[in-house]
Amino acid sequence: MSKIGKQIVAVPSGVTVTLADGRVTVKGPRGELTREFSPVITIESTPEGLVCRTTSDLKSARSLWGTTRAHLANMMLGVTEGFKKQLELHGVGYRAKLKGKDLEMSLGYSHTIAVPAPAGISFAVEKEVVTIEGNDIEQVGQIAADIRALRTPEPYKGKGVRYAGEKIRRKVGKVVGSGPE
Repeated sequence: MSKIGKQIVAVPSGVTVTLADGRVTVKGPRGELTREFSPVITIESTPEGLVCRTTSDLKSARSLWGTTRAHLANMMLGVTEGFKKQLELHGVGYRAKLKGKDLEMSLGYSHTIAVPAPAGISFAVEKEVVTIEGNDIEQVGQIAADIRALRTPEPYKGKGVRYAGEKIRRKVGKVVGSGPE
């Protein structure tokens, strides 16, 4: 039995859920999210909230059970509160600025890098901190990972783009003058 899958997903006030053919649509104050789920998991609406059940006892079905419930809970959170990721820029001359809705970054290359804002995602820049906000947790996380991949933090000086609060393991550089005599 899945400990996560057995839990009921509470539907907050102001949120409407539509179930049809394995497709779940959640509408709330921040917008609307739609997602298709596997047919081996059934989702039912009860007065307490949404209940996920597996239709078979196969290992693949049981592994999707908790995942489906977690996706539903994230959809509820997304349409009510939303999700946010913050990235920090560390390095001399590393900057980010907004150009309309898009993000323009200077990361030590000979050119600036433009990051377009997809539908449902907004950027905010304050000094060396870039904030990515949106309703879909997967989309917010993927955009943050894509931006971090533009200049991953290096272990010698710690320069690069990192998640807020991320610790970079630093390496010791060369020691000059300690060779054989």
